[in-house]
Amino acid sequence: MPGPTLDADYAQLWARVMATVRPLHAVAAVAARPMPTVVTVTALAKPRPATPPNIVPAPKRVAPGITLDGGWDRRIAKGGVAPDVSIDLHGHTLASAHALLDTGLDRAIRRGDRVVLLVTGKPPRPESERPHARGAIRASVADWLASSRHAGAIAAVRGAHPRHGGAGALYIILRRAR
Repeated sequence: MPGPTLDADYAQLWARVMATVRPLHAVAAVAARPMPTVVTVTALAKPRPATPPNIVPAPKRVAPGITLDGGWDRRIAKGGVAPDVSIDLHGHTLASAHALLDTGLDRAIRRGDRVVLLVTGKPPRPESERPHARGAIRASVADWLASSRHAGAIAAVRGAHPRHGGAGALYIILRRAR
């Protein structure tokens, strides 16, 4: 395996160092390599500016936001919103609840529904310590929706009216299909 090529100054320095070294074991003499010729470049070429690769920006993923107008919020507060479909996550594990939410949202979007009632169960009490014995699904829903493939189709997430489950349910308001 050939070693790195050295310029003339380093080659002379390396030869002087090698002359002072004594091998630990007797090694057959290695044939001396001829010294490479060093060519000096007097005029340096100006470096070309690096052309950036064609970077295609990732499509914007719109997280479920606060894009509702005041009319929606008033209707929700008064209980005037009727859900088009309901997804009940009671009795599911985190994995099965996540899968059920994903398929339920997919169906609702394909049908053109606007309001999805998501029944999660009540959130953990403020005085409870982590990890919560209750409310694991409810605590995970916000992250699931934000990272969902359907995040761009979700206009907002609001707490449900008491007649639809109150603190144990959420409204997922979907954007209109355009």
